[in-house]
Amino acid sequence: MHENDLEMATFAAGCFWGVEEAFTKTKGVKSTRVGYIGGNLPNPTYEDVCTDRTGHAEALQVKYDPKEISYEELLDLFWSIHNPTTKNRQGPDIGSQYRSIIFYHTPEQESIAKKSKQELDDSNQFQNKIVTEIVRASTFYPAEDYHQKYYQKIGGGSCYH
Repeated sequence: MHENDLEMATFAAGCFWGVEEAFTKTKGVKSTRVGYIGGNLPNPTYEDVCTDRTGHAEALQVKYDPKEISYEELLDLFWSIHNPTTKNRQGPDIGSQYRSIIFYHTPEQESIAKKSKQELDDSNQFQNKIVTEIVRASTFYPAEDYHQKYYQKIGGGSCYH
């Protein structure tokens, strides 16, 4: 398996610790890293992002093998691990850094994501309309080392900090 055979996907679905944990355990996902994306401050820190003034979302970037898992299957997991109908909030975590976003890397990912969102909205699985944004991936800033693989470091736990 070559690094060149892998594809990239980036998702924001609330606190990045739990999002990373869900994707890390998924067959076909080869690597994960948490970080910040979608804002206007270069090289933000966790403290910067927590002010809710930088515009960044806590996000997960995954490298995956498309021969083992499809982008559609990654989206299915994304939809299943959070509530995509709450704007700027997941559970008790409130702020724009916790918003639901799919950051696409290719036109194909954009089209697949839009179709997936529409189908889920049409299914009436959720009482409220899905507010997940679908935007082009911008610069991804990896989070500080202590955030990477956080649940593995602490042996599990709750995402709500």
